[in-house]
Amino acid sequence: MELDELEKDLTEKVSAASDEAALEGLRVHALGKKGVISEKMKVLGKVSPEERKTLGPALNGLKTRIGDAIAARKIVLEDAALEARLATEKVDITLPVRPVQKGRIHPVTQVMEEIAAIFADMGFEIREGPDIEDDFHNFTALNFPPDHPAREMHDTFFFNEKEDNSRMVLRTHTSPVQIRTMMNEKPPLRVIIPGRTYRCDSDQTHTPMFHQVEGLVIDKTTHMGHLKGTLKEFVAAFFEVDSVETRFRPHFFPFTEPSAEMDVKYERMGNEIRIGQGDDWMEILGSGMVHPNVLRNCGLDPDEYQGFAFGMGVDRLAMLKYGIPDLRDFFAADARWLEHYGFDPLDQPNTATGLSR
Repeated sequence: MELDELEKDLTEKVSAASDEAALEGLRVHALGKKGVISEKMKVLGKVSPEERKTLGPALNGLKTRIGDAIAARKIVLEDAALEARLATEKVDITLPVRPVQKGRIHPVTQVMEEIAAIFADMGFEIREGPDIEDDFHNFTALNFPPDHPAREMHDTFFFNEKEDNSRMVLRTHTSPVQIRTMMNEKPPLRVIIPGRTYRCDSDQTHTPMFHQVEGLVIDKTTHMGHLKGTLKEFVAAFFEVDSVETRFRPHFFPFTEPSAEMDVKYERMGNEIRIGQGDDWMEILGSGMVHPNVLRNCGLDPDEYQGFAFGMGVDRLAMLKYGIPDLRDFFAADARWLEHYGFDPLDQPNTATGLSR
C-alpha cells in the first residue's frame, strides 16, 4: 500500500512538471542516490529472504515505471519548448532585405581560367603537382648542371637539410610537373601546368610567390613550327585581337634546345598597352624544343620522341591585359582593389562568347 501511494504521488508530480528543470529536480528526488526510491532499495538488505522476494520486484518495477514516466514527460516538454521557440522566431519574408554583396574573381584566377579555356580548345589537358619539390624534379631532371646559379640560396627557397644531406625546395617553376608527367604517362602528351612558384625576388614586377603556366607537347613528329603556331594562336586569343605579329629570339634554357623567347608587337597609349599593334617589341614568354637529356631523364628515347615546352608568368599577363600597374597589389588583400579589378563570378571564360566581359 505504501509503494502504491508513493507511485501515485510521483506520477502526479511528473505529469505536473511544467519545464525540464522541474522534471530534472523530480528525477533526482525520486531516483537520485538519495532519492525516495533509492532509499527504499537500501532496505532490501535488512529484510528476510522471503520478504525480499516480494519487495525486490516491487521496488524495481516502481523504479522502472517512474523512470519511463519521466522520460516520456521529458519528450513532451522538449517538443513544447521547440514549438514555443519556433513561434518566436518567425521571419516576415515580405520585408525587404539588404542587397547581396557578391564576391569578385581575382585577376590571377580569371587569367588562369582564360588560359585553360584557350588551350583546352587546342586539345591540351591540365596537370598539377606539389609546391614542395626535391632536387631531382626541380633541377637535375631538367638538365640544370650542379653549379647552375638557380641552385643558389639567393634564387631559391631551400628547406633544412635532411639526414641524408638532401634539401627540399619550394619549386622555382612548374617544370617539375613536366618531369612527373613524362615519367608517369606514355606519349603522346599535350598538357598545360598552372600553379604557384617561388623565388627570392620582390619589387614592382616581381614577388616571392607568383604564378606560372607551362605547356608540354611530346610525340614523334612535333617540331618548332608547331610550337610557333601554337603560341601565336594563343597570344591572339588571349589578348582578344585578330592577329599578333611575333618574333622568336634565340635564348638559353637548360631544359630546351633550341630555346627561344617570344616577343609580340605592341604600342603604349598613355598608361594603356595595346598588344597586336605598334612598332615596339615586348618579350612575353620562353619556349623551346624539349632537350634530349630531359627526355632521357624521364625514360624516353630522344631518337623516337620529341616535343616542345613553353612557360609564361600569369601575373604578368594579367598586368598587361588588364592594365594593372603594380604586381604587389595582387597580394595586398585590398577589397577596393579587388572590386575594381575583379571579375563577375558568373562570367566563366570561354572562347565561344569571349574570355573577358
